[in-house]
Amino acid sequence: MSDHPDPVLRLLWRYDDGAAPSTRRGRKQRLTVDDVVDAAVRIADRDGLPGLTMRLLATDLGLGAMSLYTYVPGRDELVVLMVDRVLGRRELPAMPDDLPGRMALIARVQYEICQEHPWLLEISGLRAWVGPGASDLYEWQLSGIEGVGLDDIEMDQTVALLAGFAGSVVRAQQRMRQDERTSGLTQAEWWAANADELGVVMAGREYPLAGRVGATTGEAYQAATDPAREMEFGLARIIDGLVAYIEGKRSATS
Repeated sequence: MSDHPDPVLRLLWRYDDGAAPSTRRGRKQRLTVDDVVDAAVRIADRDGLPGLTMRLLATDLGLGAMSLYTYVPGRDELVVLMVDRVLGRRELPAMPDDLPGRMALIARVQYEICQEHPWLLEISGLRAWVGPGASDLYEWQLSGIEGVGLDDIEMDQTVALLAGFAGSVVRAQQRMRQDERTSGLTQAEWWAANADELGVVMAGREYPLAGRVGATTGEAYQAATDPAREMEFGLARIIDGLVAYIEGKRSATS
């Protein structure tokens, strides 16, 4: 266990107290850390997180491969900075007056962030970092459920539930799009191409419920699933449950 502060924290907050002498020699750097992070975000938005390499980023910025490490210590640290950068860029709207509306907005903003930067859902193996972008977003999220009767742990869990659900819908959308890119067929095209074959291989087996519901939803969705509808239905039911839970707590203490 290290007693030393994590140096990434100062990078996240762009903090420099001027106490430490500069280790850089030669010409003044022509780019800022923000320039580097913004370029990395553009590459990840275009190519996904696996497509972001330090060499590609250096080339994109017109830097030598080793020069990039004078801005960020490594790729993991760069990804941490990227996450906080996109969270901090998001304009956070005013909260509605009604509690269900505030909860819905928390989820929708998370959904939009993940839609704009789907590589956020690819990140794993990195600890949770406290940067200005993440802190501003979390403060805003909590403001939507402050004073409604939840304790602090329940407030944190409520935010996690709403944001996590929104992220799961985007993840499902991304999987569907990836499947369509891989196969070259939309879901509707796949079903049309395989309907007769499914009739052959499934002959003699009865699925009355699956057949009825599948036919109804397939006609409505023109696909096997509809993540946008799942978002609306699931979010409404989550909010119903949260509101009922809060009302139950109020009744118990009144």
